Amino acid sequence: MPQASRKLVQSTPYWWDDCDFPSLPVRPVSLACDVAIVGGGYTGLSAAIELARAGRHVQLFDRQPLGKAASSRNGGMASGSIRPSRKELIKRFGEARANGILLEGKAAREDLWRFMEEEKIDCDFFLSGLFDGAMTSEEAEDLRRHADLLHRMLEIEAFSVENADVRKYIGTDLYCGGLVRKDIGGLQPAKLLAGMIRIAASSDAVIHENTAVLGSTDEANGVRIKTERGEILAKKLLVCTDGYTDGFDPWLRRRLVPVRSRIIATEPLDKDVMDRLMPARMMHGDMRKLSYYYRPSPDGSRILFGGRDGTTEGDPSAPTEHLQAELARLFPELAGVGLTHTWFGYVAMHRDMVPRIFATRNTVYATGYCGSGVVWARWLGKKAAFKVLGDKEQARCAFDFDPAPKAIPFYNGRPWFIPIVYSMYERHDKKTLKHLRQR
Repeated sequence: MPQASRKLVQSTPYWWDDCDFPSLPVRPVSLACDVAIVGGGYTGLSAAIELARAGRHVQLFDRQPLGKAASSRNGGMASGSIRPSRKELIKRFGEARANGILLEGKAAREDLWRFMEEEKIDCDFFLSGLFDGAMTSEEAEDLRRHADLLHRMLEIEAFSVENADVRKYIGTDLYCGGLVRKDIGGLQPAKLLAGMIRIAASSDAVIHENTAVLGSTDEANGVRIKTERGEILAKKLLVCTDGYTDGFDPWLRRRLVPVRSRIIATEPLDKDVMDRLMPARMMHGDMRKLSYYYRPSPDGSRILFGGRDGTTEGDPSAPTEHLQAELARLFPELAGVGLTHTWFGYVAMHRDMVPRIFATRNTVYATGYCGSGVVWARWLGKKAAFKVLGDKEQARCAFDFDPAPKAIPFYNGRPWFIPIVYSMYERHDKKTLKHLRQR
């Protein structure tokens, strides 16, 4: 990338350029409430909306201005994907639970579309479909079986793509096949979040941004919560912090690993380039260990390309350079293309790699989205709210697990092992690419 272009690269999300978050007044912290919520992303806001509309006195706390964390930093790909395969899910949880998890993904996506329409949230949503690329014949066969499962079990329009047809969906020679599914869309994540903030604020939920929660203690009649602005007593506490969980809840922090997910945005590209590289204007991903996800911007003018960032401190240039190299591997004609933005947000990984709702006494958790939070965060926030309300029918959810994910050995919140894991995955992917070059 030319040096002149490098100076222009912004470290804030591309999404923030055309989105203003609502300005919220500073309100007094009530000494008591029905439900206290920690975390003002999709999950916490979704829960706040449901609880306030049910007549509960809700106070939501976030340690920074609303809109600055993962809910406005993601790729805006509304997939609701699950990392473990159905076979793995059955092995861990049994066939009934495994099928329930897959079926709930369809319900959660449809619920999100309905929510945006009913609440009149204009967030550039379009049902684009998704193409997943296969780099080997084994991956292509796995995707073929997955397409068959989606079609047979969930009645989703999904089909495998042969090598000869790949360029109908993506202008690259990196893939030898793939999968197309038509039930996944793209949106502008910051605009979705801004809409949810507006709805929550107008629903009588009391929102306290820039107010950190410092800790909580169970008491006979609820949960005593210590905040920067005083202590409160809540009948129930709902924790929705995911990849931004800090020391206020050491128990949860030992179970969630914050992993950086970074995205770069190219400079505007000519229409004929976009037509050649992304002819179907779909969401995209592939099956590498260090998985990459990419998409056209909502206006179709540029490419947003994301992947895991193996760093844990500061904002070094190496992860951006790595994504540039992988973008050029996918689309060689974009080698040296200028960037306008590079940014990261934290996703939460854990030992089970499945989103979860769980509870300990009067505290309910909704968390662990493993990088697929656009759909799951809002859905589990809604389900957790019904759990708090005691509405067993509407709270029914395949992700309501007991017990919680297991703690990670030798881990207390500092992810010292991330660079090691990242390096292992990188070596695995390099072997695959080397094998492809030798064919």
